[in-house]
This record gives sequence, C-alpha cells and structure tokens, in this order.
Amino acid sequence: MTDSISDEEMIRQYLSGQPSHCFETLYNRYVNKVYRRCLSMTKDPLKAEDFTHDIFLKVFNRLEAFQERSSFSTWLYAISYNYCSDQIRVAKRTNFIPIEEELNQSIPEPEETQLHEETLQLINHILAKLAPNERALLQLKYEEELSINEIAERYNLNPSTVKMRLKRSRDKIQRLYSQLYNR
Repeated sequence: MTDSISDEEMIRQYLSGQPSHCFETLYNRYVNKVYRRCLSMTKDPLKAEDFTHDIFLKVFNRLEAFQERSSFSTWLYAISYNYCSDQIRVAKRTNFIPIEEELNQSIPEPEETQLHEETLQLINHILAKLAPNERALLQLKYEEELSINEIAERYNLNPSTVKMRLKRSRDKIQRLYSQLYNR
C-alpha cells in the first residue's frame, strides 16, 4: 500500500498526524542510494554506513522543513551531499590517520596491486584538479547512475546544459591525464 503513495504525500500524511510507515518506507526506498553517495565521497564502507544512518535521522527529525520545492529525493540527496562534505571537511582539519592504515602502508604490495594503486592515485589526482561542481556532476552520472534529466532536475538546469557540462568535465579529465601521462 505504501509503495504506491508518493514520497511527498506520505510526508504530508505523517506531518498531519495520520498513521503511516513513513520513516520505514522512505528509508527502504532510498537507503541504498544514500549509502552509495556516502561511499563515493568517503571511500570507507564503515563511515558510509554511519553517515547514511546519521543522514536519515537528521532528515526525519527535520521532515517539517521539507517544503516540496523539489522532490523528496532531491532534497534528501542534497542533505546527503552536504552532510558528507561537512564531515570530510571536519576530518581533514583533525588530520587523523588510523593505525591500521599506517601499518598497511609499511607492508610491501604485489606488483598488480601496486599498479592498481598507482592508477587510483592518478585518477584521484586528476579528479582533485576538477572544480567541486564538475566532480559532483560526474559522480552523479557515473557513480550514482542518475540520468541526465534527474541531474538537470536536481540542479534546476536544462538537460542540454548538463550534457555540455559533463562533456567539458570529461574533456578536462582527458587533457589533465594527457599532461600527466606525457611528462
């Protein structure tokens, strides 16, 4: 029954005091996407899981702040992105390195793993040179697997604008890769 009710209608019912399974339904609908968003930003499954739970608690405690200017999913993803960004920013200020990571760095790696690691470092180095909005669009398209229209809706842009920005970002990555690789 709750699967056929839109997110927005379910929230309206919940806020008006009508009984519903609002939290459970919304959580089940979006937990995997929020987790993937968190994982793509943190690169740490445990942090991503913690952040996902924190985000849902935050969203549900602030459900009355949802004003339906966009879809619930857009609102949720914006909160997810901002929450993860804030947590990452705070973590960078503390400059904490877990002991396991420090120990792992001293263990020699096999050749294949080292090549894979070097490739990842190169990709991360290139992505770090992109503007945050360029990275965000690429992550939405290729990590979150959102369609052009979903991205356009999220940023209130025309689909053709999203396509052009994605193309420019991909071209920029290719240029940066060529510069680094042809040294």
